[in-house]
Amino acid sequence: MAFNTLEFALFFCIVLTVSWLLAGWSRLRTYFILSASIYFYASNNSWQTILLIATTTIDYAVCLGMARTQNERKRKMLLLVSLVSNLGMLAFFKYNNFLGENVGTLLRGLGWPVDWVDVNILLPVGISFFTFEALSYTIDVYRRKIDAERDYARLAFLVSFFPHLIAGPIVRASAFFPQIGRRPTITKEELDLALFLVAGGFFKKIVLADGLAPYADAAFSSPEQIGTVMTWIGVYAFAFQIYFDFSGYTDIALGAAKLLGYDLPINFRRPYAATSVTDFWRRWHISLSTWLRDYLYISLGGNRMKSRWGVYRNLIITMFLGGLWHGAAWHFAIWGTLHGLWLSVERGFGLDQKDDSAVVRPWRIQRLVRIVLVFHGVLLLWLVFRAESLAGVRAVMTTMFYFVPGKADLGALSVACVMLVAWLWQLAAEQTNLRPWFFSRAIPVKAACYVFLFFLVLMFNGDAPQSFIYFRF
Repeated sequence: MAFNTLEFALFFCIVLTVSWLLAGWSRLRTYFILSASIYFYASNNSWQTILLIATTTIDYAVCLGMARTQNERKRKMLLLVSLVSNLGMLAFFKYNNFLGENVGTLLRGLGWPVDWVDVNILLPVGISFFTFEALSYTIDVYRRKIDAERDYARLAFLVSFFPHLIAGPIVRASAFFPQIGRRPTITKEELDLALFLVAGGFFKKIVLADGLAPYADAAFSSPEQIGTVMTWIGVYAFAFQIYFDFSGYTDIALGAAKLLGYDLPINFRRPYAATSVTDFWRRWHISLSTWLRDYLYISLGGNRMKSRWGVYRNLIITMFLGGLWHGAAWHFAIWGTLHGLWLSVERGFGLDQKDDSAVVRPWRIQRLVRIVLVFHGVLLLWLVFRAESLAGVRAVMTTMFYFVPGKADLGALSVACVMLVAWLWQLAAEQTNLRPWFFSRAIPVKAACYVFLFFLVLMFNGDAPQSFIYFRF
C-alpha cells in the first residue's frame, strides 16, 4: 500500500477518524494505530510481518536482559545477539545473492570451479529502515542512554508506525517513546503545517518526480541515441527526481504523523543549496546520515583517532557501508566510497565547517560558486548511483562530454526550466520562509490552493501509480 494510491487515502481517513475518536483512551488508541500499522505493512506482503514481529521480539527480549544485569560481558553478548539477528536478517534477504556471487567470483579466480545459483528471495519492503530503527534502540539501551522498554506494544509501535515504516525517516526511541500513549493534541499551526506537508509531498512525488522520470530513464538507458543536450537534461532530471521523490515521501510521512498527533524528525533541508559535501550530508537523508555518524562512525573511533588518516579511514568505511545500505550492488558501494573520499578531502583542507556566510552575507559570490560546484559534484556522483554499472557510467559521461547531436523538444526545455526554478527556489528558501505567510492567509485562499493542487495531482497521476524510489532500498 503506497502513499500515492486511493487505497491508502481510504485507509488513512479511517485511521485518522478512529484514532481521534479514541483520543481519551490512550492505551486503546495505541493498540488501534499499532494494529493499523501491522495491517498497512501486511498489505504489501503478509508474510513479511513475521520479520517485523521477529525483529521487535528479539530486541525487546535483548534489552530486558540488559536491564536485568550489570555484567558488562553479558550485556555485550546480548548486544551481539541483536546485531547478529538484525544484520543477519538484513544480509540474508538483501545481500544473499550479492555475497554469493562475489564469493563465487573470488573462488573461481583462485581456481575453484564454483557457480552461484541466484536465490529468488523477495526483498521485504522497508527492511533497511526498520532494522536500523531496532538497532538504534538496542545500542542506546546498551550505552545506557535510554532505559529498556518493558511494554512490548510501545516498542512495536516505534518500529512499525506506518508513516515512517517503509522509507523513513529513521526514528530514535529517545525522541519517539515520550509521544506514545500521551493524549494527542494538534494546534491550528500544526494542522496548517501537516496539510502543507502532505499536499506538498504529493505534488513533489506525482507532478515533479514522476514527471522527470521519463527524461532520467532515457538518459541512462540510451544516452547515445538521444544526444548530449538531452543526456544532460536527463542527468539533471534524475538529481531532482530522486530528491522530489524521497523528500516528497518524507513530507507525506511527517504530515500524516502530525495529523495523528506525532512528530517525526526532519529528513531534508534544501540539500542542493549545500556549500560542501559535508554540508550536503547535513541536509540530505538526515536521519540516515546521523544514524551512520552516531552508531557506525563513532563506534569506529570517529574523530578520536591518533592520526588524521584514522579519521579519513573511518569516514570512508562509514560511507562505503552507507552506500551498500542503499542496495546490494558495487555501484552503490563505489558511490558511497567516493562520498567518503570527498568528505575526507574536505576534512583535510578544513572545508567541512559550517558556512556562516549564509547568515552574514547570503549572496556572497564565493558562497554561490561553492554551491554550484558542490551541486555538480553531487550530480556526477548520482551517475554512479543510478547507472548500475561502470559501463553505464562511461556511456552517459561519454555522451555528456563528447558532443553527440540530438534533438531537444519543447517538453524537455520546459523540464529544464522547472529544474532551474526548483534549484533557485532552494537557494532563495535559505533566506526566505514563505510558510508563515501562506499559513496566515484566509481559509478560503488556502482551500483554493489545496483544491488546485489536488486537481493538479489527479491530472498527473497515471492509471498505475509509480513506486517511490526508496522502496527498493
